[in-house]
Amino acid sequence: MDITVLVKQVPNTAEIRIDPVKNTLIRDGVPSIINPDDKAGLEEALKLKDQFGATITVVSMGPPQAQLALREALAMGADRAILVSDRKFGGADTLATSTTLVAALKQLKSDLIIAGRQAIDGDTAQVGPQVAEMLDIPQVSYVQKLHYDGKQTLQIQRLVEDGYYELEVDFPCLITVLAEANKPRYMHIHNLVDVFSREIEIWDFERIKPDVNQIGLTGSPTKVKKSYTKGVKQSGKIVEAANAEEAAEAIVTKLQELFMI
Repeated sequence: MDITVLVKQVPNTAEIRIDPVKNTLIRDGVPSIINPDDKAGLEEALKLKDQFGATITVVSMGPPQAQLALREALAMGADRAILVSDRKFGGADTLATSTTLVAALKQLKSDLIIAGRQAIDGDTAQVGPQVAEMLDIPQVSYVQKLHYDGKQTLQIQRLVEDGYYELEVDFPCLITVLAEANKPRYMHIHNLVDVFSREIEIWDFERIKPDVNQIGLTGSPTKVKKSYTKGVKQSGKIVEAANAEEAAEAIVTKLQELFMI
């Protein structure tokens, strides 16, 4: 089985601050981590490798420093790491990112592609499904439990708002995994010894040759015009009422004051 796992290096949002003037993220001094949903997806791949044997390739698109995330994936047990990186890929929205990743994925043999549900620095949940659509393969998103029959079919429990669906899907396919699906393992101590001597393949524009008009800032239909922080709300007022009628009257009175009803 050949498994490809898409991972993204993201800033640890628990430590991010907002510039009050520019309304942008202050990334200086903020540590970067493997996106939690992606790490859960890698763990699913590693569990399949433990049980049935598999070759796991991790692929990330990003700047050179994203190699650290890929080395962590190698230390956890992945077999091969590819960084898709070129200045021409910069400024990409989710569509341009997916287009670039697909150009790379078409050069790999993948029975199963695993991605995280979404990245914590964007929360769009779009890249995984877009990649599947562009590759024209089946997809299942929001995976919280996975079982493999050892042959060709995955049994999947897909989380929905009021419960879950039980689905089956055959290879080749793509799934997106929830961070809550499992607890990722630690890096293996033996792998830590030589992980920095292992090769990270760098695939640039010339290596994957995507359509230059569909990548980077040029190929991104989404533009961010303005960002701002959510305003602080004033504290509420507690009104004591003897019964429901008094409570309703107090609410109506307050609405009349606020909205000149």
